[in-house]
Amino acid sequence: MKKILNYLWRAWFLFLAFLFILIFGLPVILLSIKESHFKYAYIFIRWWCIILFYGMGFRYELIKKTEKSIDKKRQYIFISNHTSIIDIMLMSVLHPHHPLCFIGKKELANIPVFSIIYKRICILVDRKDPRSRADVYRRAAEKMNHGQNIVIFPEGGVPDDSSIILDTFKDGAFILSAKHDFPIAVYTFAGLKEMFPFDYSKGFPGKVQVYLNEILEPSANTQELKLISHNEIKKTLTEYFETK
Repeated sequence: MKKILNYLWRAWFLFLAFLFILIFGLPVILLSIKESHFKYAYIFIRWWCIILFYGMGFRYELIKKTEKSIDKKRQYIFISNHTSIIDIMLMSVLHPHHPLCFIGKKELANIPVFSIIYKRICILVDRKDPRSRADVYRRAAEKMNHGQNIVIFPEGGVPDDSSIILDTFKDGAFILSAKHDFPIAVYTFAGLKEMFPFDYSKGFPGKVQVYLNEILEPSANTQELKLISHNEIKKTLTEYFETK
């Protein structure tokens, strides 16, 4: 019975996603033709994310582990661990003043209707193609020059082994930060791995714990930034699971 309810809950997610893509799709398309207008398209994109996040019965609690705060007037590279598709919605919910562009897998652009939103909030990358991966830096720079903020899940995807707390980080976010002088805001999302996993027969609504671990200023020592970020997120996740 529980599995049936979970499948129905997931069907509700698909219904909400596609319904509001149809409603918001046209303004998103029109307002994202020019990069300089994306901030207006982002209003509709963010509302789509808000509806999905809260419509699925989720809420969040923001816990700051740093004295620093997100500055409305600065652009950022936002990173976090990645365990659920809801990570995307949550990141948008958290940032009303920072239009977001995600680094996303090219394969997901083949999903009918969903691709309307996906293609406009993502830089699409074919992870098997070295040229596609290398071109991410150029395209991200273009987005940044038009006032957008970049979201990267530095694990490069969701680990196949669910026992892995946090996978190794790729270099992309930290190289971008150094090249374009953007600070990195480090988040930990705790709870979504259980609440909305990629196993459609599992999950439940509830409160997500969101930790703002640190805001790291750009540095030429990208490996140090990568190590600090990984350690901060892994420490937070370990502490979270120890309390469960």
